[in-house]
Amino acid sequence: MAHSGAQKILSEVTGVTAVVVATVDGFDVASAIRGNTNASRIAALASSIAAISTVVSDETELGLSKSVIIDTESGFAVVYSVRRTDAELVINVIANSSAILGQVAYHTSQFARLLSAA
Repeated sequence: MAHSGAQKILSEVTGVTAVVVATVDGFDVASAIRGNTNASRIAALASSIAAISTVVSDETELGLSKSVIIDTESGFAVVYSVRRTDAELVINVIANSSAILGQVAYHTSQFARLLSAA
């Protein structure tokens, strides 16, 4: 399910160049990539970003952290936390400047819901 969901986002959402599902400790579980992006490196980075967002949300008493958006001059990354009973996962979606943030965020949150229920 993780691989097919990652592939679906990559093929259906304009501008998405990589979708990586990782464990919270940074191991690549499933990925769909266009180009030469290194899934293992993205998994490790997503894990670190999710950990930082958890600390920020805890320290500010905002509740559980759900997602982080990193906006750059050539695109953006969406890092989304997935809480399951058996494991915690992180979805990282990388998109170029042709992508629409709302579409990427929506598809990523829907994917997260599917993974959390599986």
